[in-house]
Amino acid sequence: MVVLIGADVHKNSHTFVAVDAAGKQIGQITVRATHSGHEKAYRWARKSFIEQDRRWGLEDCRHLTSLLERDLLAHGEPVVRVPAKLMARQRATARTRGKSDPIDALAVARAMAREEDLPAAFTDEQAREIKLVLDRREDLVAERTRVINRLRWHLHELDPEVDPAPRALTHRPAQERVREVIEAGAGIVAEIAGMNLTDLERLCSLIGELDARLRAMVRKQEPVLLEIPGCAELSAAKIIAETAGIERFATESKFAMFAGCAPIPVWSGKTEGRVRLNRGGNRQLNCAIHRIAITQTRLEGPGKEYYERLRAKGKTVMEALRCLKNQIARRIWRTLTRVHAETLTNTPIPLNPTPTTCASQAA
Repeated sequence: MVVLIGADVHKNSHTFVAVDAAGKQIGQITVRATHSGHEKAYRWARKSFIEQDRRWGLEDCRHLTSLLERDLLAHGEPVVRVPAKLMARQRATARTRGKSDPIDALAVARAMAREEDLPAAFTDEQAREIKLVLDRREDLVAERTRVINRLRWHLHELDPEVDPAPRALTHRPAQERVREVIEAGAGIVAEIAGMNLTDLERLCSLIGELDARLRAMVRKQEPVLLEIPGCAELSAAKIIAETAGIERFATESKFAMFAGCAPIPVWSGKTEGRVRLNRGGNRQLNCAIHRIAITQTRLEGPGKEYYERLRAKGKTVMEALRCLKNQIARRIWRTLTRVHAETLTNTPIPLNPTPTTCASQAA
């Protein structure tokens, strides 16, 4: 007998509901969202279903479930991630009306019973570390942009003829010229502008340190990504962080769909073959692949040749770019999968360079 345990997770509490293979509820418990609460849930499941195979399902919201995942995996419990849309659909079809933590946990468990090919949860500490550093860098970059905007308005008030480009202010020469203008001024505006400039210099220094750290982390963990034309260290870091383990994806098509690069079929009857733009998937990962695709269209190589060949066949700029992004996503999967297989077997595995056929993108 298999017992499926669905979890509805919140910041302060987790509710677990167990069902059998037919989806009938056979147990329920609510615990605090702490290590001791997770241990209590594990002991409850082990005591209540000692002779059954257990499988845990968590709604895929990793900012809330990451600690729970690590605690359950430490006990050797199998854990899968249930997409929120599957849980919502299951709840909408249930006979029980309303919304509560037990109802949501029951919907997660029944979604597990209905879907057999859900991604297994596992911890990838190296990818998590890269994501944490990358998130910190992006926060600092956003703050630097706000500081630059405020500084430019103060400079305009001090001297309207001083108008440095926003990107120029991230470099030392432009900052030194701005400091000369500020020191020549007087009053509260010049004082506040000097504070902003000091903040800007500090932020640039911190961002530079994080950039160097990310480059070192990427070259240590997945240097093979840098062999892909147009993929620099920051794009590779974004790919590693958002992928969180290429083993999660059984095929290159599933990874392309996760990245939002696979076209969605919308045909019926005589309109066979028609697809539309995929606006779903991981948009952060999609953005990194988009940067790589834009770069490849400007560099001499297979990517540019493929793009120009599609344009010659009549595809629009965006249609050709979507096809190129699809191929890049599939190459990323093949590259990382090959490296992972070599790590397990210690045997070099050749990478198939033959691209898959991109469906016609009429969207």
